[in-house]
Amino acid sequence: MSFAPLQNDTFLRACLRQSTDHTPVWLMRQAGRYLPEYRDTRAKAGSFMGLATNTDYATEVTLQPLDRYALDAAILFSDILTVPDAMGLGLSFALGEGPKFAKTVRTEADVATLAVPDMDKLRYVFDAVTSIRRALNGRVPLIGFSGSPWTLACYMVEGGGSDDYRAVKSLMYSRPDLMHRILAINADAVAAYLNAQIEAGAQAVMVFDSWGGVLADGKFQDFSLAYTKRVLAQLKREHGGAVIPRIVFTKGGGLWLDDMKDLDCHALGLDWTVNLARARALVGEGAHGKALQGNIDPNVLFAPPERIDAEVAAVLESFGTPHQGSGTGPTHIFNLGHGISQHTPPEHVSVLVDAVHSHSKRLRKPA
Repeated sequence: MSFAPLQNDTFLRACLRQSTDHTPVWLMRQAGRYLPEYRDTRAKAGSFMGLATNTDYATEVTLQPLDRYALDAAILFSDILTVPDAMGLGLSFALGEGPKFAKTVRTEADVATLAVPDMDKLRYVFDAVTSIRRALNGRVPLIGFSGSPWTLACYMVEGGGSDDYRAVKSLMYSRPDLMHRILAINADAVAAYLNAQIEAGAQAVMVFDSWGGVLADGKFQDFSLAYTKRVLAQLKREHGGAVIPRIVFTKGGGLWLDDMKDLDCHALGLDWTVNLARARALVGEGAHGKALQGNIDPNVLFAPPERIDAEVAAVLESFGTPHQGSGTGPTHIFNLGHGISQHTPPEHVSVLVDAVHSHSKRLRKPA
């Protein structure tokens, strides 16, 4: 499989802690409901899964934000719950509601039927990756992704989203053996899934541990982090002669940066509760440091343009001047601290992206 050469490799360079002339920016959920063109395409597709499983539609919506904004990366349009769906749990989305599974995994019998799914069931995802990569034509790199083993388990046990995680935590505390079995299968499935995305053309991969932060200290390390490590250990290190950066994002994980500093990944995503300067000192420095990704509060995008500009500058200044020159050193990828809200004014995203580029260039000028 051959693709057009990359014209803008700023994001990949920053992941690998190499110097760049500006701080790259992309946004979690950048292809989504805040864009009128996305809503039009979703209406044509008939449903969220109709959109995600159709190669042409998935390609179209992935590229929509790049046609509007000077973003430095594209991220595959898909859902974190495709893997449990392929395990036979029956995923559906009602308009205006979150995801729902027809079957839950709560008993010994339920767990006994779980297995790493045949990756052919997820062929629609890999076809979308290849199609998007071709359509990008080298403009920017393409990020593939998956939910983390723990985050997938939350949805599988709860049957959908949750306010209190009562079902999944009850299972974890009462039958840790079953929980560990679910997580081991999930980890191996996620690794196979991400490797297939890499083979299809993804140039970086990201693990979204969206619900790691709901765990108690100690439980996070045993039930989330250990299985994220199991995923990372199995991932392809390079493909087609290029290194494939690995990114891990744990929402609410700022407390455990010390535990995450030795993860076998290139970059750590941070939510808005984390102080970037402190995170840089903890995990961003030294030969084995991590690139940091994040972490402006998505609700900043509801403020007037001049406030957005000031908040962007504050985030960039909090990280400080990134590594410049040869070799490697501390680098920053600008992002939100979680996904963009569907109510965000699209023109405010332009302000954010332009502010990241202009302020980050200013930061790099010699004093």
